[in-house]
Amino acid sequence: MGEPDEDVPMRGWGLPLPGELDRIVIVSPHLDDAVLGCANFMAAHPGATVVTVFAGNPPQYPVDPMRKWDVQSGFSPGDDVMETRRHEDAAALGLLDASPVHLEFVEHTYNPGDRPVAPDVLVDALAPALAALDPTLVLAPFGLANPDHDVTHRACMLARDRLDRDVSFWCYEDSGYKHIPGMLAWRISTLFRRNVWPTPVCPATEVGEARKQAAIGCYPTQLLALEDDWAISRKLAAPAPEQFWRIAPPPPGWERLSQD
Repeated sequence: MGEPDEDVPMRGWGLPLPGELDRIVIVSPHLDDAVLGCANFMAAHPGATVVTVFAGNPPQYPVDPMRKWDVQSGFSPGDDVMETRRHEDAAALGLLDASPVHLEFVEHTYNPGDRPVAPDVLVDALAPALAALDPTLVLAPFGLANPDHDVTHRACMLARDRLDRDVSFWCYEDSGYKHIPGMLAWRISTLFRRNVWPTPVCPATEVGEARKQAAIGCYPTQLLALEDDWAISRKLAAPAPEQFWRIAPPPPGWERLSQD
């Protein structure tokens, strides 16, 4: 078993680095994920930018039958689903003093065969979008279970390799999907064994839930479907603290743990 290097400042582990929170960019798979997972964090750090990957319209909306999620969300044939959702997102982020950037990729359930967009395709748009914002910190989803979440996470890890090494990367826990047994532990384990160690970090977040609840309330269409799939109201009534994980190499002296 490795031992920590005596020169490593252990007192600083788990805390944000100086300047790390100056320019925050949060990558959201869909038009609600960043708010569900990071709203209290955004409320405590005004000025964040949220880049939503799957915010584009499909070439045409399926009508017969409609997409199940759109039916659950209360939409009818002929509705511009994504335009409504983009307006919901802008309203929610406005309450948190954050700004939206919407990429044009299409959710996998609108694609033939429910096939998600490949990470190496996503990163060609995502990496330049992140670089243009000149972030000091990028928050990526862990990317659990949902194919769009998974490819967004993988694209973020590819973007990490393309951006300036001074940019910090953290992961946030995907609301709902983190409750699937074993999923969060699986992702952490896979990163760990790639020598990229997810480590809990403790930034300031807004203590009260009022602004988060108000922001979530800006997504009325999504709440209908989230209630069907996740019983979201019960989880929001007993909220768990938002948890963030630094993505970084192991500290000197601990590397061998990755091979045990």
